[in-house]
Amino acid sequence: MNASFAPLQNDSFLRACLRQATDHTPVWLMRQAGRYLPEYCATRAKAGSFMGLATHVDYATEVT
Repeated sequence: MNASFAPLQNDSFLRACLRQATDHTPVWLMRQAGRYLPEYCATRAKAGSFMGLATHVDYATEVT
C-alpha cells in the first residue's frame, strides 16, 4: 500500500536527523516528560523557569 501525504511545511528536524543541511539547528523539547516528579520540580525551582532549566547545561543534564 503506497500512502500519499501532503508535503511537509517544516522538515528541518527530519533533515537534521538524516544529516542533511538545514538553515538552522532544530531543537526538540519534551516539556511534559517527568514534570510531576519531585526531583524535576526541585531542579526546575532552582532554575527559576522552564527556559532557565533548558538553557543551563547543569540543570538540563540533571533532568535529562
